[in-house]
Amino acid sequence: ANGYYNSRWTKCIWSSHDLIDMVYINNYIFNKDVFIQFNSTVGEFVGYTEHGVYNAQLWNKDPNRMQQMRAQVDGYCKHNAEIDQSTIIGKS
Repeated sequence: ANGYYNSRWTKCIWSSHDLIDMVYINNYIFNKDVFIQFNSTVGEFVGYTEHGVYNAQLWNKDPNRMQQMRAQVDGYCKHNAEIDQSTIIGKS
């Protein structure tokens, strides 16, 4: 398709049942290339292009945004993983 492709992919990755190794990743994508990523293991935004580096530096200076992103492991990932696991266990 002609034009621009802009998206945001959020994912939670874990391998243990107790969810202690859970990682929250939030990718900002333009034309199919990640230009900024937040990874809860790193704890801040990382830019992969000139535009991404510029915005990552700005976003990392915003304490409200950083607090919100760091809270996503518990509030988004673990919350939904616990629901998923209880559904799976309930069906076995």
